[in-house]
This record gives sequence, structure tokens and C-alpha cells, in this order.
Amino acid sequence: MSTVREQDFVFTDADFRRVVDTIYKRAGIRLNESKQSMVYSRLARRLRALGLEKFSDYLNFLDADPKHEEWQQFTNSLTTNLTFFFREQHHFEMLHDQLQKLHGPVRIWCSASSTGEEPYSLAMTAVEVYGSLKPNIEIIASDLDTQVLAKAKNGIYSMDKLDKVSAERCKIFFLKGKGENAGQARVRRELREMIEFKQINLLAKSWPLKPSFDAIFCRNVMIYFDQPTQRIMLEKMGRLLKPNGFLYVGHSENLHHMSEWFHSCGKTVYRLTEKAINEWGHHNG
Repeated sequence: MSTVREQDFVFTDADFRRVVDTIYKRAGIRLNESKQSMVYSRLARRLRALGLEKFSDYLNFLDADPKHEEWQQFTNSLTTNLTFFFREQHHFEMLHDQLQKLHGPVRIWCSASSTGEEPYSLAMTAVEVYGSLKPNIEIIASDLDTQVLAKAKNGIYSMDKLDKVSAERCKIFFLKGKGENAGQARVRRELREMIEFKQINLLAKSWPLKPSFDAIFCRNVMIYFDQPTQRIMLEKMGRLLKPNGFLYVGHSENLHHMSEWFHSCGKTVYRLTEKAINEWGHHNG
């Protein structure tokens, strides 16, 4: 048994394996050996907050009460939330084309909304397509991490987060902070009102969602799950899609192993196969 490096808290290889097993059972997230330093740095904050000296003490503390509120902090700490406005621009161009062919009400689920940049990008796209700040569209944005959901709902971002947003969009969709809020911007109220934020664990047996969706964004999520878990999750998503709906996944993801149910119709964008529509087609929405 060895510690990772010189550090404030005792963190052994056995502790790391326990963390790996625990977050997999709790959230389905697979962490490989390269994540050892990341696990230490993120969970060290929790040990500090609780006045603990060893990772084993922290893990024993969690195990002692499966319903303790610290479980949410543990999960939040190990959830990666890299995101920015209009990430993978081609998806928003494809969504723009998709929305032009639809007449409301339109429903979109952003299944890993993180700090909100993705669902707000969806809302901006809808406003631009329909030429109204109150388009006939419902966006549900979900995440496992309660802290990022709270930030997303608030809709306040530092100006550097808007670097990839055009000056025109910044002017239309954001309000610049003044005085003590200088250097920050807030998403317009109309966009915030278009989005319903929910905590959803994608590994839960059922999701608090009703069918059917015109589009589901599940981008850069599947990379954290093993293939059997992906299959279960994607099949459930497929059942929530309208027959002509689109599933958008991340740039490094593909659904080759799900070809029975999904076929590619663009760069990491998928639609249901005829077989899927025939078997799940009762959700015509």
C-alpha cells in the first residue's frame, strides 16, 4: 500500500479503489488510474470541511449512513462539468434546421446540463429560429450535481465564459452586470423561464419525465459509463424520443453498438431505426 504523493491527507491505493467502486455503484461513473490525483484534490476539500485526516475515515463515514447528505457532496465532487456556450457548434446548426421543420409545442431534454451553458444555447437557438423571446418550446435541463444545477438556474456567468458567444448574441441574450456585479453577465429572464431544471440520475430505474421529445442532448456523458450501462440508458432515451426525433451525442461517442435501435444521420447525431419506431412507436407525441 502506498500513498499517491506527499499530501495533507492519508490516501492509499486501497482508498482509491474504494472511491472507484463507490462512485461506480452510486452514479455509474468509471474512473481509471489516471484519475487518482483528481480524486485526491477534489475529495480533500470534503475531508478538510469535515475535519478528517484519512480518506478511509471519510469513506467509513459515508458507509455508516447511506442516506447522509454528504453523499451528494461526494457525487458532486467527482462529477466532471466541462462545458461552454455553443460547444460543438455543428449540433446547434443541425438543431436550427430541425426546429425550422417543427411547429410547437417542441420539447427538448438536455440530459447533462452542468452549469447551464448547453441548455441556454438550446434556448438561444430556438429564439433565433422562431423569432420570438417566447417560442412554443419546452426545455428540460437535468444533471446529477445539485450545485451546478443551482448555478445554471441562476444564469450568471463571468464575462470570459462569453468569449465564444458572438457580440450580437451577447447583446440580445445577456445583461451585463454593473457595480459589484461588474465582470459578470446574466442570461435574460425570458431564456431562464424557458428552461425547467431538474435533478435526474441517469442510472435511476425511472426518470421523472413524460414522453415525447423532439430532441435529446446526451453529449459527453456515455464516456463515463460501461457499454452495458450505456445500452440500458440509451434504450430508455430512445423510448422517450418521438419517431422523427434526434439524439445528439458527444464528439468522441458513437452508437455502433446500438445500431439495432439508432442510425446515424449526421456528425454524432442519431435517429430511431424502423425497428425502434415499430416497437416503441406508441410515443408519437
